[in-house]
Amino acid sequence: MTSQLIDPKEILARRVLVIDDEEANVILLRNLLEREGYTDVHCLTQSSQALASYIELEPDLVLLDLMMPEIDGFQLLEAFSRHDAADEFRPVLVLTADTTIQARRKALSLGAKDFVAKPFDVIEVGLRISNLLETRLLYERLR
Repeated sequence: MTSQLIDPKEILARRVLVIDDEEANVILLRNLLEREGYTDVHCLTQSSQALASYIELEPDLVLLDLMMPEIDGFQLLEAFSRHDAADEFRPVLVLTADTTIQARRKALSLGAKDFVAKPFDVIEVGLRISNLLETRLLYERLR
């Protein structure tokens, strides 16, 4: 993980919220993040708790599954966008087994900033996470 504009320690200190109803996926993502050196990682398997956690934690990045019982990822994307201010940049990386073009288009139109199909390459996802967090940091500096 190399960065010219941002100290990597700044990126690793950012808050990440993982939302996936499959415990195995949550464990995989937590392990990936911790192995990379992220220190502020929060994970949920209950989508019904996601909006409250999003509001309380104010994460710098959300890793979101789409296909969940109760409240799906599309509904959460809509709820997140209603909560954030119009000038807010809080990226959401969708990680899902739904690889249809309709799912991609819908997620991106609802505010997701990136989309990765499961099963995914952990190195690629780690790089995408770092890139999105770097973008958020740069956005905050410009504000």
